[in-house]
Amino acid sequence: MLDEKRIKEAENNIKQFLADNSIWKYKEFKEEILETYKHNYQESIDTAQKLFDQNLSNLWIIVISYYSMYYVANAVLYKIGYKIGATATHKITEEALIVFVRNKLKKELLEEYKEAKEEALEIIGRKTDEIIASFHQEMKKRSVLQYESTEDIKKTKAQTSLERAKVFIFEMKKLL
Repeated sequence: MLDEKRIKEAENNIKQFLADNSIWKYKEFKEEILETYKHNYQESIDTAQKLFDQNLSNLWIIVISYYSMYYVANAVLYKIGYKIGATATHKITEEALIVFVRNKLKKELLEEYKEAKEEALEIIGRKTDEIIASFHQEMKKRSVLQYESTEDIKKTKAQTSLERAKVFIFEMKKLL
């Protein structure tokens, strides 16, 4: 769950990233950029699923699942007008999700659940934050497990990563 402190931190970071052109509002939309992101996230999640189905490299299931999330996040950011530069792209993507996408995703989920009242609002808020926070969790896990872990731990984590990536992609595609 994202707390107010974390949201404020992301907002401050994005201000800095915008100031130093690490992320910017592009002037001209290019369909091929969006299509590349879409192709990359779909290829990544498909590859992760194949590796999982064939009981192959747990490490690469985790890494590729994370990258599917990274690419779909960048597709959504591009669709809403933002392009990320070449440095610190993972951190900038995470912060931009919190600042630029979180409320759009919440709105999309609210529209889906507009029949519900109080209980749905609480669930939607939690679900939105969980979806956005899952990007951070996978980014951290990929880094740690890529360099140090046993195969049994990697297998369990791989399944979680794959499922988390599928949910993340499902929700992000609504914004595309």
